[in-house]
Amino acid sequence: MAEKIVVSSVGLVTALGLGIEANMQAMRQLRSGLRHPVHLQTIHAGEFVMGEVEYSNRQMAELLQLPADHNYSRTALLALVAMQEIINSFDIELLRKEPLALINAGTVGGMCTVEDLYPDFIAPGTGDYIRYIDSLDCAESTEDIAAYYKLKPLMATISTACSSSANALMLGARMIKQGLVKRAICGGCDALSRFTLNGFNSLKNVAKEPCKPFDRDRVGLNLGEGAAYLLLETEASAKERGARILAELSGYCNSNDAYHPTAPSPYGEGAYNTMQQAMKMAGLQPGDIGYINAHGTATINNDIAEGTAISRLFDGKIPYFSSTKPFTGHTLAAAGAIEAIFSIAAMREGIVLPNMNFDTPMEELPLAPNTQLVEHVDIQHVLSNSFGFGGNNVSLAFSAL
Repeated sequence: MAEKIVVSSVGLVTALGLGIEANMQAMRQLRSGLRHPVHLQTIHAGEFVMGEVEYSNRQMAELLQLPADHNYSRTALLALVAMQEIINSFDIELLRKEPLALINAGTVGGMCTVEDLYPDFIAPGTGDYIRYIDSLDCAESTEDIAAYYKLKPLMATISTACSSSANALMLGARMIKQGLVKRAICGGCDALSRFTLNGFNSLKNVAKEPCKPFDRDRVGLNLGEGAAYLLLETEASAKERGARILAELSGYCNSNDAYHPTAPSPYGEGAYNTMQQAMKMAGLQPGDIGYINAHGTATINNDIAEGTAISRLFDGKIPYFSSTKPFTGHTLAAAGAIEAIFSIAAMREGIVLPNMNFDTPMEELPLAPNTQLVEHVDIQHVLSNSFGFGGNNVSLAFSAL
């Protein structure tokens, strides 16, 4: 039997706060992180609510004890801050001397910084843009993590839209199983930018008020920012060093429904296949799943497709499910890792996270998400869904050990 791949440490920062405890406390208190942005400089700041991390770039730089003339973008700063929780829980020398992978994910890289410096780019010599010019590349934040923490891992950067960090977890698990590395730090980071907001707004799928996943009257998503990372290793490796095992990554699958550049198949073919195959890999039946952290973007197409897939797969016996995006906004490349951590925490704490802002079921589907915080629930297996543009679908199954 193949060795189990387990999660032994996590770190994250979202609009709810820094660290898993702050995030879970906010959700237990039904406190959303959505608000009008302060740090993102946009003419739309008073128009849209977003899941903006409360820390300014200067505050994050101070947390990281960086010099004033550092060249880290906000995206990289979020990644470095999220990573601290893992680094502080681990003997970093093991990460430095034993084979390690760092699989990071992003969608627009350092666009948040580069777009502010555009006037300097088109008029060279007028500003301090040179030290930031490389930050636009999504891989720059990956290299920044390795350099800041003095790690020399096998590195990869994944960009598959909103499923990016879920795919990062898949790749890390596969590298461990193939014996390429002993451990893998996997996750993703994305910062709010005018580029992202304007792009999604041009698609007419950004809501001005807090989003309403799976609701009949949903009008679109709220953008968010953040970063999250999970440390993967074999069960034997974790036990060898006396680590606290948080969960087993028992199954995973990615698929592509090849339907449309930005819209999923309305029949949910990709979502259905990836959930089904993740469960098959984990050796699970539909009745084994206690909770689904749905992708749940509150866009017209996604919620119909995902809801159809859930209804079809679970055939009248639908487990608890909810979208946590009304708490954090849609954090794009970071969403898969953030929501994987939420799924694990829900399983460990025996709670079902609420789908906030839900009022009216969709007319097309006979299902509704969980809208209350439910406690003292025996959850042994969870699914975490991440579906992105281009039909990039990922489902992750986590199991209790």
